[in-house]
Order: sequence, then structure tokens, then C-alpha cells
Amino acid sequence: MCGIYGYNGSFKNASEIVLSGLKSLDYRGYDSWGIATLKNNQIFIQKNIGKIEDIKKTDLPDGNLSLGHTRWATTGSVSQINAHPHFSTDKSFALVQNGIVENYLELKSELIKKGYKFESETDTEVIVRLIEKYQKETKDLLEAIKKAFLELEGRNTIALLDSINHQIIAVRNGSPLIVGKDDSGYFISSDTLSLGKNISQYYDLNNFELVILNSSPQIINLETNKISDLKLKKANFESLVVDKGKYEHFMIKEIEETPLVINQVINTNKNDLDNFAKAIKKAKTVYTVGSGTAGNAAAQIAYFLRDFSNIKAISLVGANAKEYYKFFTKDDLIIAPSQSGETADVLEVLEFAKSKNMTIASYVNMPGSMMTRLSDFKFMANAGPEICVMSTKIFTSQISWGYLLAKTIAGDYQNAIKNLKCLSVAAQNYLQDKNNHLEIKKIAEKLFSSQDIFLLGKSQNFQIANEGMIKLIEGTYKHAHSIPAGDLKHYAITLIDKNVYTIAILSSDQLNDMNSAINEIRSRGGKIIAISQKNQDNFDFLIKTPKIDEVDNIFNVIPLQLLSYYLSSKLGNNIDKPRNIAKSVTVK
Repeated sequence: MCGIYGYNGSFKNASEIVLSGLKSLDYRGYDSWGIATLKNNQIFIQKNIGKIEDIKKTDLPDGNLSLGHTRWATTGSVSQINAHPHFSTDKSFALVQNGIVENYLELKSELIKKGYKFESETDTEVIVRLIEKYQKETKDLLEAIKKAFLELEGRNTIALLDSINHQIIAVRNGSPLIVGKDDSGYFISSDTLSLGKNISQYYDLNNFELVILNSSPQIINLETNKISDLKLKKANFESLVVDKGKYEHFMIKEIEETPLVINQVINTNKNDLDNFAKAIKKAKTVYTVGSGTAGNAAAQIAYFLRDFSNIKAISLVGANAKEYYKFFTKDDLIIAPSQSGETADVLEVLEFAKSKNMTIASYVNMPGSMMTRLSDFKFMANAGPEICVMSTKIFTSQISWGYLLAKTIAGDYQNAIKNLKCLSVAAQNYLQDKNNHLEIKKIAEKLFSSQDIFLLGKSQNFQIANEGMIKLIEGTYKHAHSIPAGDLKHYAITLIDKNVYTIAILSSDQLNDMNSAINEIRSRGGKIIAISQKNQDNFDFLIKTPKIDEVDNIFNVIPLQLLSYYLSSKLGNNIDKPRNIAKSVTVK
């Protein structure tokens, strides 16, 4: 979940180039940062805790070779000594890592027995010392990197600044790494987003590929030991340029881009949908899989498949999917929605599915992802960059696509397109009306002092309630809890009193179904905030939504996203970068 960025070229301000690149990557982790620069055969390092966005200029000397890192802490606390890069003992190289070395304690114990010393708490320093061990044995840094890397368990990507040969050496396994090229030289980065519109060519490293980044870059496949020249593809990253524009935060900008991303779903290639629909109809069982917000999207897609197209669809959470492995067969199909396409625990499920010869499909927003590469059916959201760590527009894109897919399978494609067009227009009108924003701000003021917020949902709105819960937890740091409406009386009713607010999320056909749960709350003094198309006497507050029939559940997530935004803002929290979480979860 960390970010890696490097530069080797003709410009002498390499550290400033890397600083700028890291600022585009800090959504991947912002606990600490560090940059190493080569000058006169000597490596200089500057690193510190805190957000790199606050750094205007480095204190590093000029040089044309630099490597940097922005960290989301996994192994080892947030401290300056644990920040990357980490020096070799003789300071001939400095190394950064994205991932977790799952066997680092075992490796560290063996290295300590051999006399190696450690300064930090990180698994990253174990990689450094392991390379040193093999370098001592082989007298060859490249061979030492190969041997050390193959001993690492888990998903790891490393990059190393080599002061002897004036180059960057990087290896990928799991966590993404992209090589970019412009007129000045070569770059490496954890994603295409940070490379910017000026990159003319690029290359996505595959797992167990090592790249030597110098004037004549080469690729080495660690599994076959085959060496080849770096073969770059033409880049077109202009659509990925990041700009906050007139908005104070990326989150509100991205919520207001919802109509645009729905239109992108409407423009999904019909032939691709039809071919995928045929594969789904042939499948014995369809699984959907995701984590966090994408897990809610996966569950909502499964709901649509069951409800609209009578498909046997089961939703899985990436980290807990192993219990289903014994049921996977070659006749099954699995769908993975993801923003980054690099979520580690979901990739593990897809890799197992591939080993069982299952058909794999993905719906991803970030180009060149590992999920896309693993997929037989590859769908792109084309929603543009989503920078806020809290996902908003991508979730709406994912479930809108799931709805369109389910209706296509059911032979009702044209009606689905009509409904999605209505959804896009309704979202546009709602988001442009300042009164709607003011109304939600007033609700946020009511919730300001509340430590516990409950959400009620049923059938098509249950995953929407789950997603509202996630947004409130991520942004406000308050306790939020989503409950299936029918389950309220079985346990959560014990927590309801006059100080508790419950958000009830309703579609037009659910008013009577939800009244029982709503009345149970109000009879115990609890207050109801309803997201509904109609008002009722048993609502204390109403967030009124437009009538758009079978896609109104998709619309219902918009006021929940806005509520999280305005409540987080009133609480003074860092909206785009909430504490302790990162955008791209590339570790298990």
C-alpha cells in the first residue's frame, strides 16, 4: 500500500522530480516519506514522518538519479527510522519496498545469528540485509538481489538505488510497478496516475520481472532467467491528469462526477456485455468478490444478478473467501470489481480461481492492473482518477455496471439504458441544487455530537446501507453500524435510546416493509433520518430523493456520501486522506 517513484535521466533536479511524483502517490500511504539521491557516487537520504504534501522542496543535492517512497505503515511503527529508503551497511545502495515479507521474522532471526545488525523495526530492512548476505557470497549485487527476492514470501515489490553502477534496479511480485519514459529519461512508479501526461512510453512489469533502469534498460525474468531489452508501449495518460479544480476537496469533486461515470457505464460496449452475458448464463455458479467498498459493490452486483436475471450468484469478501475454495470448479465464473485492480486479498482469490480454470471477469478503473491481466473478460470503468481515499464515484460506477449487466442477461438492455440515463440526469439535478447540500449539512449538524449512528436497509438497499456505514466510519471516525431492517428486533434494538440516530434507506416499494423497524426505533426514543422519495409521520428528518424506480437504490448512495463529506468537514477531519487507511490495499 506504499508508493514507489524513481527517476534516472538527464535532468539534474531528480529529487524534486521524485518529490512531485510522490505527492501524486501519497493516497497509497501517507504515514511517512523518504527520498534518496545520488551525487558524486554518494547517496544522500532525506526522510521524515508526516505528509509529503507539506514539503515544498527537498534538502537534497542536485543529481540525475533519485528514488523515493511514501509509506503506509505495516511492519514497524510510524517513525523516521522506519521510513524508507533504507541504507545498506556500506551505504552503497538504498532500498524501498511496497508489500509485506510474510516470513521476515524467520529471515531476520537467521540474519541476526550470522551477525547482521538492524536499526529499524521493518521487514524492509530484512530485505536489505538479505541482499548484503548474498552480495558477500556472490560478489555481485544483481545476483544478490535475485537470490534475496526469491526468498521473500508474500506480495512484494522493491526498488534499489545502486551508487556503484548509477542505476535503479526494481523487481515486482504482486504490488504494481510501471516504467515510464519521456525525452529526459526513465521513471518507475507504483501506478500510471503519477507518471502524468508527459510520459510518451511505458511498460508494466509482470510478476517476477526485474528491470535495470539505466541508459539501456533490460528486463530479467527471475523464474526463467531470460534477459530481454525493455519493450515500451505508447502511453496515453492525459485522461489521468489530477486536478482539484474549483473544489476544496477531491471527495466532493468526485461525488459531483457521478453523472459522468454513469454515462461511461451507459457507453459500455454492447457486444462485450452480450458475450459476457452468454458466459454467465453457461456458468454453474457466479461468484462476486471484493474488499471494503468494492466488497459492497460485489455484493450489490450479486444481488442484481439474482434479482433481475435469476443467476445463482454468491458474493465473497476477499480475505474470507478461502472457505469457498473447495466449491470452485472450472464451470464457475468469478467477477471482481475494483478501483485499483491491485487489492491483494482479492488477487489471491483470482489466482486460485485461475488455477481451477474458472472464468474470470473484472471491472477496474486503473489501467494496466493485475486484475485486468488475470481476466478473461476485462471491463474498464473509465471514470477518471479517484484521488480521495474514500471511494465514491467508483462505487456508483461499479453497481451501475452490475445493474446493466444483470438487465442485459435478462434481455432487458434497452430498459436498463433508459433507467441509467434517468439516473444520470437525476444525479446531476440533485447535486446541482444547493438546497439539497444545505439540507444534508443540517443533518450533519444533528449528528455532530453523536458517537453511534445506525443505518437500516433491506433487500436492494442493504448493501447501500453497508456502504453508507463504511463512508461514515472512514470519514468521521465515528461508530456506524448497518443493520438488515428485519434483524433490528433480534439484537440491535438493545442499543436504541433517545440519543441514537438511525438512517433508514428506502426505495419507493419499501415504505410499508420498513415501517415496523422504524416504529420500533421511535417507540424507544430513537430518531429517524429517512432517505426516501416520500415523507411519513414516523420520520424525524427527511432527505428527499427523486422517483427513478428500479435504480433508486443506486441513487440512494449519493446522499450518504454527501452526509459523510459534510460531517467529516464539520468535524475538521482530513477528508481526502483519512487516518490509518490507504487507497490501494496491496497487502493482505
